[in-house]
Amino acid sequence: MVQLYNLHPFGSQQVVPCKLEPERFCGGGRDALFVAAGCKVEAFAVTGQELCQPRCAFSTLGRVLCLAYSEAGDYLAAIEEKNKATFLRAYVNWRSKRTENCRVCIRMVGHNVEAPFSDTYKDQMSIIEMPLSEAPLCISCCPVKGDLLVGCTNKLVLFNLKYQVINEEFSVLDFERSLIIHIDNIIPVEISFCVGYVALMSDLEVLILKLESDPKSGESVNHQPRKTDNPMKQTEDVSHETLQLESDDFVICQKPMELLGEKSSQSGVSVTLESTGLADEKTKYYHVQHLLYKRFAPDISFCVFSDDVKLHSLQLLPIYQTGSFTSGRKKLSQEKELLSLFCFFSLPHVGYLYMVVKSVELMSVYQYPEKSQQAVLTPQFLHVIASNNLQCFTVRCSAAAAREEDPYVDTTLKACPPVSMDVCALRIQLFIGLKAICHFKNHLILLTKADPEAIPERRESPKRLLSRKGTSGKLKTPPVAEAGWNLYIVDTISPVQLYKEMVDYSNTYKTAKTQSCIHLLSEAHLLVRAALMDASQLEPGEKTELLEAFKESCGHLGDCYSRLDTQHSHLALPYYKMSGLSMAEVLTRADWVLEDGLQKYERGLIFYINHSLYENLDEELSEELAAKVVQMFHVAEPKQLPHILCSPSMKNINPLTAMSYLSKLDTSGFSSILVTLTKAAMALKMGDLDMHRNEMKSHPEMKLVCGFILEPRLLIQQRKGQIVPTELAAHLKDTQPGLLVASVLGLQKNNKIGIEEADSFFKVLCGKDEDIIPQLLVDLWEAQLVAGLPDVVLQELFFKLTSQYIWRLSKRQPPDTIPLRTSEDLINACSHYGLIYPWVNVLISSDSLADKSYTEDLSKLQSLICGPSFDIASIIPFLEPLSEDTIAGLSVHVLCQTRLKEYEQCIDTLLERCPEAIIPYANHELKEENRTLWWKKLLPELCHRIKCGGEKGQLYLSSLKVITFCCLTSLPIG
Repeated sequence: MVQLYNLHPFGSQQVVPCKLEPERFCGGGRDALFVAAGCKVEAFAVTGQELCQPRCAFSTLGRVLCLAYSEAGDYLAAIEEKNKATFLRAYVNWRSKRTENCRVCIRMVGHNVEAPFSDTYKDQMSIIEMPLSEAPLCISCCPVKGDLLVGCTNKLVLFNLKYQVINEEFSVLDFERSLIIHIDNIIPVEISFCVGYVALMSDLEVLILKLESDPKSGESVNHQPRKTDNPMKQTEDVSHETLQLESDDFVICQKPMELLGEKSSQSGVSVTLESTGLADEKTKYYHVQHLLYKRFAPDISFCVFSDDVKLHSLQLLPIYQTGSFTSGRKKLSQEKELLSLFCFFSLPHVGYLYMVVKSVELMSVYQYPEKSQQAVLTPQFLHVIASNNLQCFTVRCSAAAAREEDPYVDTTLKACPPVSMDVCALRIQLFIGLKAICHFKNHLILLTKADPEAIPERRESPKRLLSRKGTSGKLKTPPVAEAGWNLYIVDTISPVQLYKEMVDYSNTYKTAKTQSCIHLLSEAHLLVRAALMDASQLEPGEKTELLEAFKESCGHLGDCYSRLDTQHSHLALPYYKMSGLSMAEVLTRADWVLEDGLQKYERGLIFYINHSLYENLDEELSEELAAKVVQMFHVAEPKQLPHILCSPSMKNINPLTAMSYLSKLDTSGFSSILVTLTKAAMALKMGDLDMHRNEMKSHPEMKLVCGFILEPRLLIQQRKGQIVPTELAAHLKDTQPGLLVASVLGLQKNNKIGIEEADSFFKVLCGKDEDIIPQLLVDLWEAQLVAGLPDVVLQELFFKLTSQYIWRLSKRQPPDTIPLRTSEDLINACSHYGLIYPWVNVLISSDSLADKSYTEDLSKLQSLICGPSFDIASIIPFLEPLSEDTIAGLSVHVLCQTRLKEYEQCIDTLLERCPEAIIPYANHELKEENRTLWWKKLLPELCHRIKCGGEKGQLYLSSLKVITFCCLTSLPIG
């Protein structure tokens, strides 16, 4: 289906001042237009509106049958005919030709240019002769690299563009014949070539190939002149039988066929590569990949064969990204990275557009209202000429390229109109006697002739249309030039100007709420997107204007999808995001529709607002707009109201307004823990503490935790990338710290908040500096250890807790709040906290001056060290602040040394500092393989210290008596 609009894509029109009726013409680059007539080519400079000026003219060897210009290398290739023989020539350095009588240098392809002639080559046009074993039928230049592909009978010949370096300042353009592609059973009428992709076309067949340069991924190049084995011999035999059956009264027609991808190799067309050049390994082609084969059948419904039922206008259109490429000598060209590639070809009444990169698929089918003669494809449009009009159709190339560039373009962040969207005709412009068309930049070149009688080309008998072998690629000699012709340059208007016209036109559909509005605005969006992709065609300052139009088009599409209740209404979200509009601006431009006296809100707008309020946007709605949002969700999605009210963007909502809507939820039977917590938060915001307490008491604590898990923003919000505790969280810190810690732990268990975010939350909530750890955060760490969170690194958590315990003990700093768990609670609830060794209690009890305010921290630290999971070696470097001068510090140091099995050092330390703990220590630690330390270390050390005397001698003697008594009575020591 093709939709028709009456827009104005065509702007100014000027006449090309050529002297003879053009037989062939082509354009390219930024300003070059070539017109061939007879044995002469005229070159024109097209620099802008009303500025088509003759540049130079030069003679050809014979009548020009085919022209092709290459921007890479800035050369013109031509097939010329003289005395019934055809020749292939390339015209190089043509810009230096000042007058028609200037000298011209003619050389053979591959001919070495000597240095003494460099000055001559600099200042004159060169003609490069390219001899071929067979007559050339058609040519195509690669728009990226400038290589030249020549079509002959059953073969294609590739000439690589290269430069002969004469000296440091001068190089000469040349070609190298590098590859011959033998193709049986197809005689090419038109070909197109682009960075290794080859498309060729006969009267009713199209074949697309890709030349691969990786020798490992395919068969090596066949160096034989022709491949004799045909993989589809059976198919070819059928073809021969068909030819034999043909007669004047009886014709056999082959069936239409379309083969995509690897299946196209089964078409019966044999393709063989023959390497002929010495090209660089990077540019060599080693094997061929089949992409598409399509065969059409002539229309015989009226029992009449028409010579005009032939394919025409084969074209490969690349869309690429560009990057600077600089050689060692100088910047030669732009190295272009291919983003996507499209192939177009057409029958008289229908055109086909395929995408051929990565996968081959049919994108669009164009039904023409009249019989077409020729067409040209651009990134923005398809231009088709019939005998009396110029038609402009939209294309989907930019939509497909956008998805090649970003496969995730269709998300909540980005969107693009679909490739499958119906094409439309923007304009059918009357032109009398159209004969031919070509395109470059934003110029359409049109040849018209007042004589309505068409000049047929490539005429063949009806029978010959049905077979490959009978097809001829020669162009028939046109009759003598007659008066009444003109060559026009029609400029397409700027994308921004046409975009604005499309937007204005779409307003006629706006009130009707039809898909036509979305369709036309999508066309406008793709127009701007295509112009932005084709950056090489943009004038200075035009890109900024296009970017603004792009954002505006996204806003218009967002309005459409938010206004219309369609299955794609969710697209309002990504288009509004791409537009750069704020939520307040979107709400301001929304249509508030009344139906039957009731407010109706379409789901596209609801979807956008809902997602935007979930995404922590750094935007606060005014009280008026916030109230409008609450009213909107009360009508459309009441279940979302508690979530909506928790958004940071709704900070300015009047709590009385919010409470009234929440109360309506209760009266309608919609009640949940989430509504209760939201009402409690609003009551706190109003300063009504009694209402707040009543709401919080209406559910048990574990259910309240579940409510916070459902909506974390009741406690934690983010503004400008920073974590901000809510007023409710601050209140819970003072009144219900256990509920607060349990809720944050629940958020972590359910992946609603990260470990670092939780740490930052408690630091900000308690108003502590980065280096000071509040007790509530320590409570959270202890709760994490007890809960055994899977994403918590155990040793990292041990380090956090032990570092905090050690810091408080060393600074004699008590907790800023009462800990939620005692050491006994932790030992009973968590396996990581071990039972404190008995001798530690003896050691601690010897300190009568111990500060009871931090004994809990000491017990927790000792319990962790006694636990089975703790890595003792990791804590040793951090024990330095904890001095051994105190009993608390001494107990920790001795515990760590014991866990590291440094028993002898521990015995010396305890005998020196706390002899009364030595027997409990030895009884607990010196067992099994360590029992020998009783006699080798402890007993000798006690005897030695008793001999030395001192104030602790009596304690040593008591310990020795205990050991001796136990040994004499055979009782366990201790």
